[in-house]
Amino acid sequence: MQTKIQRLIDFLLTYANPSIKLRVKQEVLSCITPKEEAELQSQIRKEPIYQLIANAQKENGWIGNGFHGPNKHAGPYENQEIGIKYLAEKAVGKTDPVLKRAMEAFVTTDLTDPCYQTKGKYFDEFRYPANGQNLIRCACIARAGYDDQIDITPQMKLSLDSFQRVLEVDSILDVTYTRKVKPSRSNPSGIFSFFHEYEKWPCRYHLDILAHTDTWKTPENQKMLADSMIKMMKTDRPELINKTANSWVSYPLGTLGCFPSQGLAIKQTCLSPSPITIDNGKVPKYHLEYIEWFARCGIVPYIPVLKEAVDELANAIDENGICRISVLEEVLKGIGTYGGQQLETDWKSPVRKLCDIGFRVLLILHHAKQ
Repeated sequence: MQTKIQRLIDFLLTYANPSIKLRVKQEVLSCITPKEEAELQSQIRKEPIYQLIANAQKENGWIGNGFHGPNKHAGPYENQEIGIKYLAEKAVGKTDPVLKRAMEAFVTTDLTDPCYQTKGKYFDEFRYPANGQNLIRCACIARAGYDDQIDITPQMKLSLDSFQRVLEVDSILDVTYTRKVKPSRSNPSGIFSFFHEYEKWPCRYHLDILAHTDTWKTPENQKMLADSMIKMMKTDRPELINKTANSWVSYPLGTLGCFPSQGLAIKQTCLSPSPITIDNGKVPKYHLEYIEWFARCGIVPYIPVLKEAVDELANAIDENGICRISVLEEVLKGIGTYGGQQLETDWKSPVRKLCDIGFRVLLILHHAKQ
């Protein structure tokens, strides 16, 4: 496997853009010099999307006119959440002025401020399972590596407790109730499932926080997290497969990618907030983001399906260092609220897409050794 990994590294260091080269040397090889890092970051700051984000930053440090994704007044990168995720994934560095000011805005801006786009409401992440603007905020802080400067330990514990809760109950049915609301095209009966207040259940943003922090990592916590994933990956109870729930806040509020009671999948057919496979007639393909996050959490050794995926990804690297694996490109392309890992400026050249795929595979192989 080491030979294949070295071929992949050589391919990326030859063809990839500055961000990928920097991260390969910094995170995988641990061999970058301060001068080289500064030179690569200087190149990154000249790229169009970085300039777009910088120009959208307001006086108080907030990026754009939105928070959780784009709005009609701005493009996909011109908002606080995606702007921060992009800067962090591009490895601009914690001292980057745009990223640093965005983090300062998270400290000085009240959670009921209009910029959070919740009409002044605070959706308490402890009251509403798998929900709340502060959960998104803390995931951004974790992604940026600022958890050593801004305290998110309560949300890290909440994330662990939410996965632990899966093991404490029989199923999601024990932490939810049904309620009839206004029927919709997707739900003609109008009967929805809602979480009980102050219950716990995991979601995408809990995993995001854990994947990008380290202080929680102990063998006991990692084994618990793996056991929780294994339980949610089961498919022996049809009534629980892809079963999720919403929050009731005087109206139905969708969660932040609630995990299913069963049916958790690392191969999916479309971009979805929840890690489930939707039967839409398409062939499921690897969701590299979730696999990378699981690897970062150090749980691959405990979960057979993840070990098989890692082996398949490694075996797909050819003699030229190109990973010839079929992945869900909707998840890889761009960067958004529920997916996106693209570091290359565009995919006009096929080699650029191969670099984005190869880099994520390299990170998975690197972190899977934990």
